[in-house]
Amino acid sequence: MTAVRTVLRRIGFYVLVALVTAFFALPMLWLVTAPFTRHPTFAVRWPDFTLANFRALGDDPNALPSLYNSAVLSLWTMLLTVGAAALAAYALSKARVPGRDAILYLLLLLSSVITGTAAMVPVFQLMFRLHLLDQDLGVILVLTGGLLPAAIFILKDFMDTMPRSHEESARVFGANSLQVFGHVVLPNVRPGLATIAVWAVVNVWGNFLMPFLLYRSPEKQPAAVTLNTFYTEGGQPDLALISTFALLYSIPVVVMFLFVSRRYGFRFHGGIKG
Repeated sequence: MTAVRTVLRRIGFYVLVALVTAFFALPMLWLVTAPFTRHPTFAVRWPDFTLANFRALGDDPNALPSLYNSAVLSLWTMLLTVGAAALAAYALSKARVPGRDAILYLLLLLSSVITGTAAMVPVFQLMFRLHLLDQDLGVILVLTGGLLPAAIFILKDFMDTMPRSHEESARVFGANSLQVFGHVVLPNVRPGLATIAVWAVVNVWGNFLMPFLLYRSPEKQPAAVTLNTFYTEGGQPDLALISTFALLYSIPVVVMFLFVSRRYGFRFHGGIKG
């Protein structure tokens, strides 16, 4: 009797796992098949293997350029975030600043409480006064400012795990502070830098609110905003264009994740997933 119960429990467990897997796999299956279906619906079905949807998407003057716009915003925001976070995290980790932990947690708390929705009016007014509306620089600076507190907090943990003896050895051989930072510190925290880089790119790649708020020209809009334009005049979604664009929109992030995962393996370093 006990053996029968054990078998029934295992069968029930495997059925549950199969149902949960199917629940999460069906949207992904739809995303892969719908772009190749001439008239896609919300149901998952065998595709027609047509490229008509891709040709229709190519006729949209803003669709494919918006992917380039997203790449530009993501790249520059990532570079600024990683660079500024590395400098700030190193200073907070190694320098004995009074109240540094309180400052760090306060920055993290404020960045969590004051979200983009709550700050959109003052951000818009600030960009208007600085004449940075409809400018890439304005959007990049706003996105970088929103990501920096959490990036500093995460990267500081990586800095804390690096032995101080490495820096002292470099200084003994005559290295200045900039050389120590560039040749000793950064190579030792590369997993942390990769973590921040991927995190920043993903956040900017999927950000809708700030680009929608700060850009005025349709040709400058990133992909997250352009995706919201594939609706008919009656408000009905154009599933052919939405599914095709969503597939192209998701490919760069997936490729980046696979590359970084293969390169760094997302091992645990210093208590944080690296």
